[in-house]
Amino acid sequence: MVLLPRTKWRDGRLLKDRKTRLSVTTFFPIFAQIHNTLILAGEKKNTSLQNLIRSLPGKPGIYQYFDKDKKVIYVGKAKNLKKRVASYFTKSHRSGKLKMLVRKIDDVKFVVTNTELDALLLENNLIKKYQPKYNIQLKDDKSFPWICIKNEPFPRIFPTRNLYKDGSDYFGPYASVRMMRTLLDIVKQLYPLRTCTLNLKSAVIEKKNYKVCLEYHIGNCKAPCVGKQSEEDYNNTIDQIKSIIKGNIVSVITELKSLMNGAAEHMNFEEAQLIKEKIKILERYKSKSTIVNPKIDDVDVLSIISDENLAYVNYLKVIDGAVVQAHTVEVKKKLDESDEDLLGFAMMDFRQRFDSTSKEIILPFDPGIEIPDTKITVPQRGDKKQLLDLSTRNAKYHQLEKQKQASLIDPDRHKNRILQRMMQDLRMSEQPIQIECFDNSNIQGDYSVAAMVQFLNTRPNKSAYRHFNIKTVEGPDDYASMEEIIYRRYRRLLKEEKQLPQLIVVDGGKGQLSSAVKSLHKLDLYGKITIIGIAKKLEEIYFPNDPLPLYLDKKTETLKIIQQLRDEAHRFGITHHRKRMEKGTIKSELTGIDGIGFSTAQKLLWKFRSVKKVKTATQEELIAVIGKSKAGIVFNHFRKDL
Repeated sequence: MVLLPRTKWRDGRLLKDRKTRLSVTTFFPIFAQIHNTLILAGEKKNTSLQNLIRSLPGKPGIYQYFDKDKKVIYVGKAKNLKKRVASYFTKSHRSGKLKMLVRKIDDVKFVVTNTELDALLLENNLIKKYQPKYNIQLKDDKSFPWICIKNEPFPRIFPTRNLYKDGSDYFGPYASVRMMRTLLDIVKQLYPLRTCTLNLKSAVIEKKNYKVCLEYHIGNCKAPCVGKQSEEDYNNTIDQIKSIIKGNIVSVITELKSLMNGAAEHMNFEEAQLIKEKIKILERYKSKSTIVNPKIDDVDVLSIISDENLAYVNYLKVIDGAVVQAHTVEVKKKLDESDEDLLGFAMMDFRQRFDSTSKEIILPFDPGIEIPDTKITVPQRGDKKQLLDLSTRNAKYHQLEKQKQASLIDPDRHKNRILQRMMQDLRMSEQPIQIECFDNSNIQGDYSVAAMVQFLNTRPNKSAYRHFNIKTVEGPDDYASMEEIIYRRYRRLLKEEKQLPQLIVVDGGKGQLSSAVKSLHKLDLYGKITIIGIAKKLEEIYFPNDPLPLYLDKKTETLKIIQQLRDEAHRFGITHHRKRMEKGTIKSELTGIDGIGFSTAQKLLWKFRSVKKVKTATQEELIAVIGKSKAGIVFNHFRKDL
């Protein structure tokens, strides 16, 4: 059996190895021919892509990536096609999914558009059409109801959960069924409409094959089936109903008032009274729906909350200060997309879906998209900020509801997902079911203490928390203190034959980590337990014998768990400090000053590191740490003998 050298790829680019090819050519002629053929094929592919990239225009548009089977695997938009597409092949990508996408690209096609907005709309439509593997998808809940105005003569109005492309008008979706039912009840009170499924084409009505039904006799229908209501009059009613459903209640009330006054002028008081009752119903509904300033007329409101894998985008339609439409979609991230990209994509999708023509859109940040004749508002205070906060709460509630549903179906799903991700991020061979984190601290170096906290299945296991009083180290030596407590902890676990953790976290950088590793070597545990250090300044993750730190995404759950461990260990250690001080175990020259307690002394020592430096500090430096009053006491105390 002959082993060929492995072909090297980096971010989708084939790396040539002249020396390797020569050695293979010399000793294995047949396999060398195959190897060279593969290299030439890769070079040909790269050359064709490079030539295509060079020919791309520096204009806005969309680009499509195809795999070797000519299937669309990604669709993207760009302000500058040439720069955007080239970035996939010239940059070093950290995301594994992005690297995999680049490797699979076999061909690129593009479409130039006039504006970036046109590119965004085209991208949206192509993603819906092809549903590429590496593009985000708006995950919609199909169970939400809609109001349908049927595309037929004398249209019927009814609720539905199924949308058909038959020319009918659909309004919704309604997250609240009660809100939808309320609207339908108002429509029923205001306007007599047909509910039958008869064919009411004019030719059929003229044959006079139908008879009036009970709905006509009780006043719920004007019997268009026998010609008692004209199609023009019925369609005028439908137009008013559409305005009400869309939230344009003020215009409907204005029109009804005009009709009421006209009826009163012609002495038709019964009709005027009926219209007046309709106006009261609409005004009552409008007053209940108004939540903010009624002057906020016809705006779209969008917000987004996201985590490592998912995002939730909420959409509110506000007309005359009332929310007339609300909907939230779940977005599954594919290539670590930013919130700006996700919100921009969802915004255009919502506006297309709901046929919105609002001249103002309220957003939590500027997505960098210009829409002609439309204002993007990022409010900081006032009524519009209240609307944005309402939208954010809706998105948060939707996220919590999804998480509750998932936890009911699979209680361990969330935990297992986090553990699996931590295992991947921290290069572990097993899930970190048991994690232990260590933190040591001292004040003035005279009474060093340390703390250990334990997490089981990503949750604190407080019964396993431990305090340590440093025994073998004199003075403020964090490295030696860490070495001592790691050794003491795991020597005892080995002696008592208790479960060892899969992950040890050390609060500190390379120095503390190296000290902890020394103890693991002494106990013959190094390599059997994963150990890392976390530095506070930039939240770097350090591995033993690795000079470069790992920077995890700030939103990743792995970093959040590690930060929670570190903060919990610090809190637990500080509690131990205070208890020792209260018992009088810790003595300090500072606590002997009248009016200076443990908390103040602790602040001074954390800042200046020793009493000697506190004595030589200026009054201004002391004020910055403990305030003017106590700074004066300390300053005068150390200078009274001078």
